[in-house]
Amino acid sequence: MKKARFYGTIKVLFSTVCFLLSLNAVAQEKPDKPGASAQELADKLANPVASLISVPFQNNLNYGIGPFNGSKYTVNFQPVIPFKISDNLNLITRYIIPIVDQRDITGENTHQFGLSDATITAFFAPKAKGIIYGIGPAFLVPIATDKVLGTEKFGIGPSVLLMHQGKGLSVGFIANQIWSVAGNDNRADVNQFYTQIFFSHSYKSGANLGINAEITQNWEGNTTAISLNPSIGAVSKLGSQVIQFSLSPLIPIVGPRESRPDWGLRVILSFVFPQ
Repeated sequence: MKKARFYGTIKVLFSTVCFLLSLNAVAQEKPDKPGASAQELADKLANPVASLISVPFQNNLNYGIGPFNGSKYTVNFQPVIPFKISDNLNLITRYIIPIVDQRDITGENTHQFGLSDATITAFFAPKAKGIIYGIGPAFLVPIATDKVLGTEKFGIGPSVLLMHQGKGLSVGFIANQIWSVAGNDNRADVNQFYTQIFFSHSYKSGANLGINAEITQNWEGNTTAISLNPSIGAVSKLGSQVIQFSLSPLIPIVGPRESRPDWGLRVILSFVFPQ
């Protein structure tokens, strides 16, 4: 019981610290211009290359992992920061910094906690309506604080986004392929493809329903992982701060036994700063 309480306390404290850091990081941004409707914001948030600053915290809980019935809690700190290059071209930078707390994954009564490797993506995205696209590099940055949580490899590869968006409707995919180019020679090379296929529908209230499929193909290890993730969310405000909250069960379809969970849950809280 004491162990479970300590585990839960660490999660709460860590999430709180991340929350406070995010507020401090964006405190200097200008407030949202009036007039943007809740549905317009929901549609922008469904567009990975929309020109708005957002600071999502994606909380992932997975249970029943591997032969030791392990559990894994991951907080992905995922700021999205756009840069205007010209009147018709934006550079959208996306950062994924995972903080992982896992138990009984590598063996019975084992525990690892710390940073995992970061992924940084930059999309060059022409301004467009209807059919939207972006292309650019993706980087794997070995910042893991525990060798079990990271690859100890630096990687690079292409990333692409293609989607169609109308009022209240967003459908498309985002994908990247990363190869390791440097790092610890004693660790396995990275050769991995990832794609997320998504569909969402928004409403005037700012509520949205959606579903996405995430596919990860590890060419080096010859393994495939697929999950199907329905979601429900809403755009709202905390005081003057625009936020989006969403909830999604994680349904594993395919995956290697050593890493595939029996079930999972995703909760995302995003702080939004439209430009």
